[in-house]
Amino acid sequence: MEAYKQEFIEFMVESNVLKFGEFTLKSGRKSPFFMNAGAYVTGSQLKRLGEYYAKAIHDTYGDDFDVLFGPAYKGIPLSVVTAIAYSELYGKEVRYCSDRKEEKDHGADKGKFLGSSLQDGDRVIMIEDVTTSGKSMEETVPKVKGAANVEIVGLMVSLDRMEVGKGGVKCALDEVKDLYGFETKAIVTMKEVVEHLYNRECQGKVVIDDTLKAAIDAYYEQYGAK
Repeated sequence: MEAYKQEFIEFMVESNVLKFGEFTLKSGRKSPFFMNAGAYVTGSQLKRLGEYYAKAIHDTYGDDFDVLFGPAYKGIPLSVVTAIAYSELYGKEVRYCSDRKEEKDHGADKGKFLGSSLQDGDRVIMIEDVTTSGKSMEETVPKVKGAANVEIVGLMVSLDRMEVGKGGVKCALDEVKDLYGFETKAIVTMKEVVEHLYNRECQGKVVIDDTLKAAIDAYYEQYGAK
């Protein structure tokens, strides 16, 4: 596993973004882990987060893209900090764009989007925190495609939960890939998280011990994508 992935896993735990215990998800599933990207709140955390996204995008998709699109609301800061990091790490200027939940009908920046406008020929990378159902893509892809003649290169999320999506067979990222025809990747997968943290100390304590590992294994027996 790449060094930046190992660092990112520990960063999620240290930032209290990735938690372990007993959680009830929006889907009603009882999960032994939970991720909340809204817990990245400080300047240093957001700077590092943008760097991890930029490294993963660079490794996965290269530099041949023009726009980072972050769906509202959590995708807005993600697209901004990643655009900044991409400029600093790789010397490439990419634009950021996000949608508005409600269209603005006045002022010089009225319209459906924040940031850069989308232009014909733009190559776009979508950026999100975590995709569990693919619902946000249902809302966002038509907006992006309808704004200009663009090509969506791919989607990058921070964590692939590796559990079945709405269809009940494939994970949400694979469902999005099949439905829209673009690549879908994550900085890390839950398999990589477990592999890195199992019986390993982080911040002075073992994060995933035998008991928690058994709970995670049981969860994936029931909800894991095949």
